[in-house]
Amino acid sequence: SLLMKRKLFLYNFKNLRWAKGRRETYLCYVVKRRDSATSCSLDFGYLRNKMGCHVEVLFLRYISAWDLDPGRCYRITWFTSWSPCYDCARHVADFLRAYPNLTLRIFTARLYFCEDRKAEPEGLRRLHRAGAQIAIMTLYFYCWNTFVENREKTFKAWEGLHENSVHLSRKLRRILLPLYEVDDLRDAFKTLGL
Repeated sequence: SLLMKRKLFLYNFKNLRWAKGRRETYLCYVVKRRDSATSCSLDFGYLRNKMGCHVEVLFLRYISAWDLDPGRCYRITWFTSWSPCYDCARHVADFLRAYPNLTLRIFTARLYFCEDRKAEPEGLRRLHRAGAQIAIMTLYFYCWNTFVENREKTFKAWEGLHENSVHLSRKLRRILLPLYEVDDLRDAFKTLGL
């Protein structure tokens, strides 16, 4: 089935601050070809990690097989349960540089960080510099209606969804801010005695 089971979606895309036990990454995608002011939907679906291969790399393999027309523009939108790790961010950034006619928007439910490395923030910055638009996922209703086998049931927001989205959005913004802006903010806080 192209559609994800309800429980699977709710479990994996819940934007908890501490998502213990959620080890897999799910990626829902939409691929569109843009022709001037209009766009044509080419494909949608979802993928998940497979043994030894992260879902972002699986998607890159999938889309590379399409033999995309370099004379046309394509827009890919991802909705991911976790943001990319450092290595996946590097692969995706390299892919975007190789395909300048392709744009990528990533909406992520949660930010992924390895406990012993601080590489993931740098990976997200690299991905952002390569042209990817990265944001915290807020389009749960859209995902529910597009990717989930919902049997006409309406999406019900869980407690803390909005607050967690705001918290994660602020955290992502701090990561993606140019470093000089972060230093300016620190200096301003010191001046104010905060």
